Amino acid sequence: MINCLHCYFLYGFVVSLSEFSSQSLARFPVAKKQPHQLTMHNKTRTDNYYWMRDDERENPEILAHLAAENTYCDEQLAAIKPLQNSIFEELKGRIVKDDNTVPVKDGKYWYHSEVRGDDEYSRHYRSISINTDNKQLLLDVNVLAQNHEFYELGEVALSPCEQLMAYSEDTEGRRIYSVHFKNLQTGEMLSDVLENTEGQIVWANDNKTVFYVKKDLQTLLGFQVFRHELGTAQSQDVMVYEEHDKSFFMGLGKSRDESLIIIDLATTETNDTWVLDANNPQGEFNALLPREEGHEFDIDKHGDTYYIVTNWQAKNFRLMTATSETIADKTQWQEHTAHREHVLLEGVEIFDDFLVLTEREQGQARFVVINQAQERMALEFSDPCYYAAVAMNPEPQARSVRIYYSSLTTPGTLYDVDLATGKKTLLKQQQVLGGFDSALYASERLFVTARDGVQVPVSLVYRKDTFTKDGTNPLFQYGYGAYGYTIDPSFSSTSLSLLDRGFVYAIAHVRGSEMLGRHWYEQGKKEHKQNSFSDFIDITNALVEQGYGDKNKVFASGGSAGGLLMGAVLNQAPELYLGVGCHVPFLDVLTTMLDESIPLTTNEYDEWGNPNDEHFYDVIAAYSPYDNISAQDYPHILVTTGLHDSQVQYWEPMKWVAKMRELKTDNNILVFKTDMDAGHGGASGRFKSLEEKALEMAFFIALIN
Repeated sequence: MINCLHCYFLYGFVVSLSEFSSQSLARFPVAKKQPHQLTMHNKTRTDNYYWMRDDERENPEILAHLAAENTYCDEQLAAIKPLQNSIFEELKGRIVKDDNTVPVKDGKYWYHSEVRGDDEYSRHYRSISINTDNKQLLLDVNVLAQNHEFYELGEVALSPCEQLMAYSEDTEGRRIYSVHFKNLQTGEMLSDVLENTEGQIVWANDNKTVFYVKKDLQTLLGFQVFRHELGTAQSQDVMVYEEHDKSFFMGLGKSRDESLIIIDLATTETNDTWVLDANNPQGEFNALLPREEGHEFDIDKHGDTYYIVTNWQAKNFRLMTATSETIADKTQWQEHTAHREHVLLEGVEIFDDFLVLTEREQGQARFVVINQAQERMALEFSDPCYYAAVAMNPEPQARSVRIYYSSLTTPGTLYDVDLATGKKTLLKQQQVLGGFDSALYASERLFVTARDGVQVPVSLVYRKDTFTKDGTNPLFQYGYGAYGYTIDPSFSSTSLSLLDRGFVYAIAHVRGSEMLGRHWYEQGKKEHKQNSFSDFIDITNALVEQGYGDKNKVFASGGSAGGLLMGAVLNQAPELYLGVGCHVPFLDVLTTMLDESIPLTTNEYDEWGNPNDEHFYDVIAAYSPYDNISAQDYPHILVTTGLHDSQVQYWEPMKWVAKMRELKTDNNILVFKTDMDAGHGGASGRFKSLEEKALEMAFFIALIN
């Protein structure tokens, strides 16, 4: 294998750092400064770019500035466009064009999806047997998306009789869904349309009534549950529940035994559950148990038993059971699986004769099967670090559980696992075109000592024949670290374009996730948020010191809350990185968290702290990326966002870039690209979404030549 520093010759492109960054930096868009005073707790900040906020996204001056930034980005990166195109073709070339999902049995039918040729989207089918020859087309998403620049299919829900289908769609990227209905016997679309929903649809057992969550179009919070009867106008729908506490997210579901329709309410630190008899859709929802601040739980029901995964007297959660008579009083619950100090209980899948627990210990997920005799059997995997999850298992009477498995070197794999014996049956493994051979790659799990002495896990992958632990490889480090969300080490065919060019790819499992249990999350939130940033920086230093990467060729990337991570790290240790990618980044934390009119703000108080409290104001002010930009040198930076982002508003990166350009003291590249059609998830479609990945890779790769 040719050395990574010369690999461009293989592709016919040579882009040097000097050539890449020699464009005229004087041509970047200059944003006007319009001072805006923000005062809280007798402390005043001046925001010169506050004017960039436009909730309607119609201000001509703002749209013109974003367009100018896009033009500037294209001009600055023109030299790497051939490389970007080449990488895009690599990424696309690894994807099997004609592909099917493994059929899943649910009721009388087997359901699967297919994608063909250059189609961006799937077609959804069902058949009466696992043999799909006589399949029935349910939805062709390509047809649904053909008149839209952005399209996302939300939820597809079949009526209990399996002859009516509801599906939701978002055509703007703001996660505001319209719901449509189709008669599967006749193929006709019903006239019913439900607008401004969260996208979830739950059928009552009468096959004619559905429940959905309606959104507040200002805050984008789901706050009302409505009942809709087929054949009636949405204006006639009845509101059956309204949540007045704006700190709660709202979702809908159905119990495992399909006897209950469930309203799930959740803040970061508190849950609440309301239920309705699915056979009596005209009835009233009732609270399953009293709401209690700090009580986090997940409840399901099968037969006469409720199963509760709860943090009540159990930081890492335990499994309890209850009956209809005892569910409202947690002191009467029965303990099924006790709390363990070093094991996080993440969830339970319920079958007629078995339970499957998902647990995490020392950062690694595992499954434990429990039979009716309460005998326990662990399902194990051999990779040093991996991702595994319970897949779709719609039928509780099944004798096997479907498990999805992947590692940094193993493509996504689907197994059926016999619940009695643990025997795994391989159903399908992701095919990776282009000569991929997993034996060429190696992965590792390390623990790095952070500055406060805590051991922080890191997952690594590299190509064996280009890796030498002598500090010469380029290093790409990714992180997130918020909401207790764990970035497990799973396979990505796109990362091969970096690995095959000699990069070491590292996932920094910083505090703020639940990689090492609930305490790992708690030590990366609110007043402890600085730990997330320090962990990421300390991991970079450790990997360089241990020879995993060249100190002059270190790159970092993160999106959303991971973009916040990037912004803070850039302010605190800019000298460590040659290039950084910030995607849909949460950068203006203090201003956003003080403004309840901005979508989703009130839900975030338990994550970052409420800055209306002076203590948390000071905590956030100390790290907020926008507020802490200073006159110093920064690395090369690529920033991306979507105009219609509902999670992190476009003006956060827009303001940050403007202020960064004003204050930074270097001549390094800073480019900002806005997808004018997309939202938080970026471009839709299986190929179009690869363009942004190719852009970042080309941006990084060009910098090491």
